[in-house]
Amino acid sequence: MDLVKHTGCCHCGAVRFEVWSSPNLHVFHCNCSICTKKQNNHFIVPKDHFTLLRGSDNLTTYTFNTHVAKHTFCKTCGVQSFYTPRSNPDGYGVAPHCLDPGTVKSVTVENFCGEKWEESMQAHESIRGMSQPAPDKQQTNKTE
Repeated sequence: MDLVKHTGCCHCGAVRFEVWSSPNLHVFHCNCSICTKKQNNHFIVPKDHFTLLRGSDNLTTYTFNTHVAKHTFCKTCGVQSFYTPRSNPDGYGVAPHCLDPGTVKSVTVENFCGEKWEESMQAHESIRGMSQPAPDKQQTNKTE
């Protein structure tokens, strides 16, 4: 699997990050209460594929219900560029619309029924594995 380095930020630029992912993004569109309110479309990556470049002191976090998901956002502009999803607490959900232009080839959007979260997670075959590093890191090529 070939990975590219995507960079991105919040609206005001106080929070900046880089993420290694496919140039062909698999984005989830969830209809749970919070994702609906903030239109939280995201793709999932392992923690070791994500680096916060600046702005840790400008992030704040909102949690609710099970408190597993950590909805981080910029204190200045309010934009959530990434967060820790309940489905993948060992990874990050990254907002594709916060990526800088030039590295994304395609975006495939998959609807996820967050209104029936537990049922949807049991039925989904691959979502939990999306935050796991590749079995053999030698097979994962990172190119800039």
